[in-house]
Amino acid sequence: MASLDTYLASRNLRRPDERTTPDGHDAPLFVVQKHDASTLHYDVRLEVNGVLKSWTVPKGPSTDPREKRLAQPTEDHPLDYATFEGVIPEGQYGAGPVLVWDLGPYRNLRAEEDEPVSMQEALEEGKGEVWLEGQKLKGGYALVRIDDADDRWLLIKMDDDEADARRKPTSTQPRSVLSERTIEEIAEDAESESS
Repeated sequence: MASLDTYLASRNLRRPDERTTPDGHDAPLFVVQKHDASTLHYDVRLEVNGVLKSWTVPKGPSTDPREKRLAQPTEDHPLDYATFEGVIPEGQYGAGPVLVWDLGPYRNLRAEEDEPVSMQEALEEGKGEVWLEGQKLKGGYALVRIDDADDRWLLIKMDDDEADARRKPTSTQPRSVLSERTIEEIAEDAESESS
């Protein structure tokens, strides 16, 4: 698949921890991975046409509609990366610990309009609107391209019943939804396994 060429060139797929497979599902998946590479950030990924479309969100998602979070597109990832949790080794692209901060199905809200728009078309137009059903994030979110030249986007929580300006999920809910570990515990576990 051509959209995965960049990703595949930077990974050692013989490593079993980079070939995990998500449980069967009917609706498309979203995942938010907390990643401590050169800087700590969050990777927001949406399943679109068999791959994970991905954005790096330095401050992570917010539940406050007034907070607009910068989202920088990154290369597409394979769908089985949705449940990857562990440490990408030194010397590889993105080296550092990764945890699955949130995971669940999503709906394309623009597919429900009078003139439906597929998720791929919505992203090509620069305006994706989704309803997330995660363990930490719920409700409507918009991904809006704000700069075509630099391909910069914003991730914005929609003002709906799930919006909560007081909640700070990236600060108050640091643990993985898969393993209950923190990013520090994942790094420590990997270090003790390698020694």
